[in-house]
Order: sequence, then C-alpha cells, then structure tokens
Amino acid sequence: MTDDSQPSPILCARCGETALGVENPPFPGELGEELRARICRNCWAEWQNLEVMVINELQLNFMDPRSLDILAGHMREFLLLDKPAESGE
Repeated sequence: MTDDSQPSPILCARCGETALGVENPPFPGELGEELRARICRNCWAEWQNLEVMVINELQLNFMDPRSLDILAGHMREFLLLDKPAESGE
C-alpha cells in the first residue's frame, strides 16, 4: 500500500527552493490546493507564526467576514501567491 498523502517536492513560490509542500491542504477548496502545490513547509510555518501577529495587530474579529478576507490578503502577499508561477523557460 502506498501512502499518497506524502507531498512531492515543489518549487516554492515564496522562497524559490525545491522542498516538500505542506502535508495537507490547510484550507478547503482551490486556495488549499494552491497552497499545497506552491508553498513549502518552512514558508507555511513562517506564515503561521506571522499570522498570529497580523490578527493581533489588526485586531481582526472573525465574526466579521471581512476579517477573513483581510487575513487572506496578507497571507497571499507574504507567501507571494499573486506573483506569476515560474514557467520554467
């Protein structure tokens, strides 16, 4: 029996290194799959540490749906997800 849950090495959008991606998509849907395909474990761990500071600094209240959008925007910026993927050319 093979273990398909182990991620393959990916080229990380943030650090540019080839490394293991996050083990499981950290969010459901397309965003989770994008994170799994484009972000390495080390950069994800860095974001998780920074995420707490962002939440506290901006005093985000997750009863307000806009807070999720604000946090997601900071995450995408930190992880360089809006930078075009490398084409390999």
